[in-house]
Amino acid sequence: MNPPPAEPGSPRPPRRRVHTRARILAAASDLFLSAGYGRTSIEDICGAAGYTRGAFYSNFATKEDLLLALFDEQATDRIGELERLAASAAALAPQERARRLVEALLRVEPAETGWILLFLEFRLLAARTPGLAERVAEHDRAVSAALGGVLERALPGLVPPGAGAGQAAAVILAAREGLLARTAAGGPAAEELLAASAAVLGGLLG
Repeated sequence: MNPPPAEPGSPRPPRRRVHTRARILAAASDLFLSAGYGRTSIEDICGAAGYTRGAFYSNFATKEDLLLALFDEQATDRIGELERLAASAAALAPQERARRLVEALLRVEPAETGWILLFLEFRLLAARTPGLAERVAEHDRAVSAALGGVLERALPGLVPPGAGAGQAAAVILAAREGLLARTAAGGPAAEELLAASAAVLGGLLG
């Protein structure tokens, strides 16, 4: 999901460039979440970050590149949370451990709602743009592989017969996306669907 670490002795990006990239990402995040992807232009992002278009293009080739970088950051953070949860639940029975992992993956915190809507907006755009669709698919494969690694370590031998950990992860993530689309508004119905999904998917793994 993230670029591999630099080889020993390879040049590191200048600190100023790292700072510039971080400010552009932060400004874009705020704008995308408040106005949406389609309504946010590169000019808007540059203005909010306090940089020129030249600074933008020295860090990102396109607006799509920038958003995919934000999605990678979000996915990396979420996988890290699941890793920590798996470690804290290591002493639990396998079925309970599976249930907790799946529920944590499926649950939507209020702060995440904007990201859900943003990702759904971008996926619909990608579905109509072949080259972009492949980049989103590449992102999906990377996240599935990372989550598959968590499942292998947290639930060894408990992936359903005939499936690999990466396949199980891909199915859970696809279910999560559909679930998020139906529960973004919250409320009792959303909680009921979340509980039912966690019980079914957790039961398959546990």
